[in-house]
Amino acid sequence: MADVGIVSYGGSIPRLRIKADEIAKIWGKDGSRISKGLGINEKSVPSVDQDTATISVEAARYALKRCSIDPQDIGAIYIGSESHPYAVKPTGTIVGEAIGATPDLMVADYEFACKAGTAGVQNCAALVKADYIRYGLAIGADTAQAAPGDALEFSAAAGGAAFIIGREKVITTINHTYSYTTDTPDFWRRSESKYPKHGGRFTGEPAYFKHVTSCARNLMEKVGTTPSDYTYAIFHQPNGKFPLKAAKMLGFTNEQVHTGLIVPYIGNTYSGASLVGLAAVLDEAKPGDRILLTSYGSGAGSDGFDMTVTDEIEHLARHNAPSIQQLVAQKSYIDYGTYAKMTDLLYWE
Repeated sequence: MADVGIVSYGGSIPRLRIKADEIAKIWGKDGSRISKGLGINEKSVPSVDQDTATISVEAARYALKRCSIDPQDIGAIYIGSESHPYAVKPTGTIVGEAIGATPDLMVADYEFACKAGTAGVQNCAALVKADYIRYGLAIGADTAQAAPGDALEFSAAAGGAAFIIGREKVITTINHTYSYTTDTPDFWRRSESKYPKHGGRFTGEPAYFKHVTSCARNLMEKVGTTPSDYTYAIFHQPNGKFPLKAAKMLGFTNEQVHTGLIVPYIGNTYSGASLVGLAAVLDEAKPGDRILLTSYGSGAGSDGFDMTVTDEIEHLARHNAPSIQQLVAQKSYIDYGTYAKMTDLLYWE
């Protein structure tokens, strides 16, 4: 993959926020206990006119603003999400039309819990490598759902990031990618169910940590690196504590993880989580920086990437679109009642 990589990128985070304390207040002692254990201060909330499609469109447009790529040169669009607005109707076609892509286009919506976006990056990179397409657009985005009073309610958020993959003017090469997958049912949602369910403590050790650490270790073994070889490390961030613990288990420092750790400020954006972290790192990255990215999707699997920032990043018009930190800072707080309205908690037939 060494000659293939990220050409441009963009992020999208809804402006609305609800504080974890506001949610905890509704659920009393249990809410306070859950809130304190997650390491999340507040989370983003989609407005009534925001969904995975609109978030994906905005992120893709920001990626195009930063570069001079003609949208009609994009040959594939893959969007990973747990919350596509239609059960039968692709989100990718909406995005393709909105950005002005040609109909000569490969499109697919992906679903693998929180790692579907990184699967899209892998597919775009493979298609570019095989010379089937000139550029591919991979997006991870979600407006995550959670049942009222569930632990997930404190973390399930909205946001996403888009990445244009190609060979020309590559800002970050994808040196190698590796995946680790097992049948581990730690998180699921049955067909027609409004909210997902999870295995409680089971989602930690045998699920998240096993897959993230195994994927990262095996990837580093394949490319012959150690944690000290990386400037930045990004791990899937379902809460504020898991990524730091995974980093420690693997031998990374908090400093290596800090820049890409966005979940304490916006919550878990599911398919967007690790990719929003990568976008935050690229906002600050310099030529020669090496990046390790490891996503995680319940069910369960992880995608790992070893990447190197090139000199081209100095020529990318990063200022043409808002940085992740700027998107995080643009916020307006709402109360639980407004949150319930925005997220259809009060919906009935």
